[in-house]
Parts: sequence; structure tokens; C-alpha cells
Amino acid sequence: MRKICLVLSAFAVLVHIVASAEPDFRNLPRWRGFNLLEKFSLEWSNKPFVEDDFRMISEFGFNFARLPMDYRTWIKDGDWRRFDESALREIDQAVAWGKKYGIHVCINFHRAPGYCVNKPEEKLSLWTSEEALQVCALHWTEFAKRYRGIPNSELSFNLLNEPSNIGEDEYFRVAEKLCSAIRAQDPDRLIIADGLQYGRMPSYKLARLGIAQATRGYTPFSISHYKAEWVNGDGNGQEAPAWNVPFLNSFLYGPGKKEFASPLEIKGRFTGETILNLRIDTVSSLSRLLVKADGNIRLDRKFECRPGEGEWKKSVYRPEWKIYQNIYDKDFSLAIPDGTKTVSIENSEGDWMTLSSLSIVFDSGGRKMLGKAWTNMEWGQKQGSLSFDPFRNPPLSSGTMLDRNYLLKDCIAPWKEFQCKEKIGIIVGEFGAYNKTPHPVVLIWMEDCLKNWKDAGWGFCLWNFRGSFGVLDSERMDLGYEDYKGHKLDRTMLELLQKY
Repeated sequence: MRKICLVLSAFAVLVHIVASAEPDFRNLPRWRGFNLLEKFSLEWSNKPFVEDDFRMISEFGFNFARLPMDYRTWIKDGDWRRFDESALREIDQAVAWGKKYGIHVCINFHRAPGYCVNKPEEKLSLWTSEEALQVCALHWTEFAKRYRGIPNSELSFNLLNEPSNIGEDEYFRVAEKLCSAIRAQDPDRLIIADGLQYGRMPSYKLARLGIAQATRGYTPFSISHYKAEWVNGDGNGQEAPAWNVPFLNSFLYGPGKKEFASPLEIKGRFTGETILNLRIDTVSSLSRLLVKADGNIRLDRKFECRPGEGEWKKSVYRPEWKIYQNIYDKDFSLAIPDGTKTVSIENSEGDWMTLSSLSIVFDSGGRKMLGKAWTNMEWGQKQGSLSFDPFRNPPLSSGTMLDRNYLLKDCIAPWKEFQCKEKIGIIVGEFGAYNKTPHPVVLIWMEDCLKNWKDAGWGFCLWNFRGSFGVLDSERMDLGYEDYKGHKLDRTMLELLQKY
């Protein structure tokens, strides 16, 4: 018995040591929290951080705050080599509030000297300009000196937000320089780097630097950024997103792209009155839409893009190819004969066209029912097939369903493989859905994301706390808010986040 007690005692000490150990790049805690946007953009948001945010985040049971910031908010008179001490003290205050309320603070350069994923573009490029790289290193040097000695349990640095359209070698060269600048002042500081391709894919090369990595939770973009004005203009005409539905390629390639050209086939049990609805979005130069039911043509429609007004909503000239790629955003409906076994949809002439939605309306027990597929704009993939069964739920299915398993394959598997090979800690640095996405869709999609991340052992950070993606003051039009300390609280979303 004494031996057992000694073993248990030793185990308890080990557990305490592990639990109290400083976080490091190999093993991030499962932090859960929110992005705070007070210094997100010089043009959009440049204010002091708010103590109530830290207090409420703690009261809600979360322990992480990422501060995505614009370097222009802490420089003097637009001179990127001069620091504004009063602005930096506002960041100091956020770090202090993190300590006060038990919240880990992660400082991120959302706009770094020489780079930002958002417009306006920087005058010099961090990836090609030695001056921009030196200045960016200077800024991280300032932060490293300023917070030297603060434990990693309280503070970490997130180098750059979502590097895009750059190669891994370029990213490594820049990250190595910035890490060296930080470690010259604070050798043990916990550093996190966003992955490649807007944070979607891990970087094996960056693993050499002894830094953790951050991924994103914006897949699919059609849900996370539905009708987001900064992505899709006014967003008019976009089909409302759905979840747990078939996923298919939106491109119908014609003979001009013969390496990708293939029909989209729907195989199944077409009985009674059945209507196929297609929404044509964009046409490149020339296309011809053919829809056949068991080989018999049911729709034959030619699209020719030209300047000026026409049946399209917008005429778009592409000078690099000297063609028009016009936006139609136009619906076409046709009846499918009773007894049909195969419907084929193809582009039989010209370049390419895109479907923004596909749905089937059918009769079931005297009620009109809807089967729907969601489209994915990914270039260079041949079409697949859908199956239709009016007696199944959902009535439309495909080899690729937009569901939790899709997220596992697309967003989790590449990172878990990386994590197993490289022993690198992972966190989801941003995720969420814009306030135009239907709230019920957001919740079921969000829960699938959260389940996956919990199973993977990863923390997460919602974009944002207060605002259009957040749990407070999101201005969604399709839910009832709870009044909470002067804010409008989305209690359902909050409780979902707390659950995981």
C-alpha cells in the first residue's frame, strides 16, 4: 500500500509540474477566447482597449485574447521608425488586464511594416524589400524589449496575419529574421506563426524555427463570409449558404478547357412532378448549357459575353485575356420527366461557366420538398455526380458532403499530420461567421468546427468579441438578443462556445 501511495504521490507531483509548466511551442494550452479589435486598423479602429472586455471574457469562462493590430496605430506622424509611447502604453494596459483577469494575451501584427492581407497595400513589400524587413524587425524588437520577463503563460507573439500568395521559402526567410529580432531581446518568448495560404496550411519549413503555428476556421468561405462587403461587394444575388448538404464544383468547363471538361450527372429516382433549378453565375466569353434527361435535351441555352447591357447583370472585360467574363446571376428552371434515371448538365461549347446553386423541388406526400447542393469555386477539378432519392434525408447526396467529415479531411487532417511529425503546438487563431449568414446555419456549422478542434486538442479564438462575428453586438437580424451590461448578447452562440 505504501508503494502505491508513493507512486500516486509522485504522479500527483508530475501532474502539478506539467499543469504549471510554461507553455512552449511544442505544446500549446487549449486556450479559448476572442479577438479584440481596438487597434485593428488605423482607418477603421484605433482606440484604447477596454477593461470590460477582459472582465466579461473572464466571467464567461474564457482565457485568451488575441490583439490583431495595425503598426500605424503606434508610430509617430506616419514615420514607421518612430514609436508613439502613449499608444504603446495602451497596449501595455491590455497586457496588464490580461494578467489581472487570467487571460493570456497574444499580440499580432495584423498590419506589419511591409505587409497586410487587407487593403491598402503597403508601399514597400516585406517579402522583397530589405528596408521593410528591417523596420518590421525593429518593431518586434521594441515589443520584445517592452515585455521581456512576462511569462509565456501570460503573453505570446503572433508574427504576421495570414501570409498570402507567397512561397514557403520567402515566408521562412522573413520569419527567421523576425524571430531572431525577438529572441535577441527575449530568448524564451513564445512565438506563433500563421500557416501558409491565409493560414490554411501548415509550414514544415517554419517548424525549424521552434515556433508554434496557427490555422483558421473560415472553411467554407461561403458560410463564414456570406455577403461580406469587403469580399463580395454588396453580396446581392448570393445564394444563402447551407450545411450538411452535398458539395459540388461550381465550374462547368467547355471544350476550351478540355482537360477539365466533364458533365455533372444526377442519378436517381425522379418520380412525379420534379423541377430542377440552376443559377448561372459567371460566364467566360462563350458557353452553351445543355441539360439532358436520359439523353433527351431538356434545356439548350447559349451564353455570349459582350460589352454593354444584356441579359447579364454586369459586363466585365478581362484585358489579360482580351475577353468578357460577364456576371449573369440568373435562374433557369426545367421539369424533369417522371421516371428519369439520369440528368446530365454540361457546357458543350466555349470556355467555362459557373453554377452558384443547384436545387431540386419535388413532391412528397402532397408536400413540396427541396433538395439542395452547395457549390465550391475551386479551379481545375472535373465534375462529379450527385444522387437523388426523394425518400431519403437529405434527398441529394454526393461523394463530398459539406459536413463535419469534410472539415476533418480539409482542415484538420493536414494539420494533425504536421503536428504528429513535427511536434508543434497548434491553435485556431481566427474563426467565425459574418452576421449575414443565417444564424441556424452558423450554429450547426460552428458546433462541427468546435467538436473537431476539441478532439484535436486545439484552442480557438473567435473573430470577434464585440461586432459582426461576435457574441456581443453582432447586429444579426434573425435572432433575439439578451440585454447584458449595456450590450446585446447572443446567448445561444455564447453557450455553444462555452460547451467546447
